[in-house]
Amino acid sequence: MKAMDITINASFLPHNDPDASVAFFRDILGFEIRKDVGQGTMRWLTVGPKDQPGTSIVLYPPAADPGITDDERRTIAEMMAKGTYARIILATKDLDGVFARLQAGGAEVAQEPTDQPYGIRDCAFRDPAGNQIRINELP
Repeated sequence: MKAMDITINASFLPHNDPDASVAFFRDILGFEIRKDVGQGTMRWLTVGPKDQPGTSIVLYPPAADPGITDDERRTIAEMMAKGTYARIILATKDLDGVFARLQAGGAEVAQEPTDQPYGIRDCAFRDPAGNQIRINELP
């Protein structure tokens, strides 16, 4: 059987403040802003590592989804505030350096670099919307 040629193109994370998201992903994390569509708080931002043009994160306003109820919008907002709604896992060969840069940039630390019992070393931050950003150390 021939292997399929599939790559991850984009993942989605919610945001509730597009300007704060730009400041975090561009200015602190070092990603480039590839698209900024919409206006006010109803903006969809596409961000990604400068050296990986084929991989993106789309930051979107969850309140814009017409298929959810007001109760669901409130639940999503509550979960985002707690940091339990969405997460993404990134990876780097220089975990300590990335951690130091993010911490110095004012990112909210959720976990300092730690050797996990399941075999990886990682750390965690929260973006301005409360999303958990975990960063694994590559071998």
